[in-house]
Order: sequence, then structure tokens, then C-alpha cells
Amino acid sequence: MERLYVWTPRVLSLLRIIAALLFMEHGLMKLFHFPAPQPGAPDPLPPMLLAAAWLEVVGGALLVLGLFTRPVAFILSGQMAVAYFLAHASKGFWPALNQGEAAILFCFVFLYLVFAGPGEWSVDAQVRKRP
Repeated sequence: MERLYVWTPRVLSLLRIIAALLFMEHGLMKLFHFPAPQPGAPDPLPPMLLAAAWLEVVGGALLVLGLFTRPVAFILSGQMAVAYFLAHASKGFWPALNQGEAAILFCFVFLYLVFAGPGEWSVDAQVRKRP
């Protein structure tokens, strides 16, 4: 079991990278209709959704790199909390029924990154290693 602990910083990096790539996809769908248009997104996007889309793309890219991980993850966690309460909670209590599971999951993964940091494979970790 102790042999698994040595992998913790690397698996944390994988969690950060995969979550960030999935998160970026939402913004890319809103902004560029890639890989497809965001289902249910109005065209053109209202200012709040436009801001959310840019946060998803730029913030997601920063998290993929592991650059400014803690402050970016804090902002994105807050964005997802707001998204849940504005777009999902009013549709019912149960997240599986109000389509809010992704917002909740992203919120708490990003909140975890605020406290855990970026992991070993990140620009932030490389900058810390420099003398």
C-alpha cells in the first residue's frame, strides 16, 4: 500500500489534466461549436455565457498546463457553484434530474485542486523546483 503513495503527485496531475480537458470542451462547444455546438446554448451567447465560455477555455488551458493552478482552480470552482445554482438547481433538487452533476463534480474537483495543488507534472511544480 505504501508503494502507491509515491504515485500520488502524478495521479493528482492526471486528475487535473483530464478534468481540465473535459472542462475546456464545454467552453469550446459554446464558443467555436467544437467538437459540436453546446446543446441548448443560445446563439448568440448572452454576456454571462460568453464570459463563462472564456473562463472554461482559458482557465481549462491554464489547468492543463498546471500554471497558476490554485487561483485558477478557485475561480473555476466558484464559477461552477454559480452555474449550478443559476442553471440547474431551479430545475429540481436531484442533480441527476436537473443535469447539474457535471457542475457539482467540476466544482469539487477544482476546490480539491485549490488545496492539493497541481501535482508533479505541472508548470507550477517546475517553477518551484528552480533554485
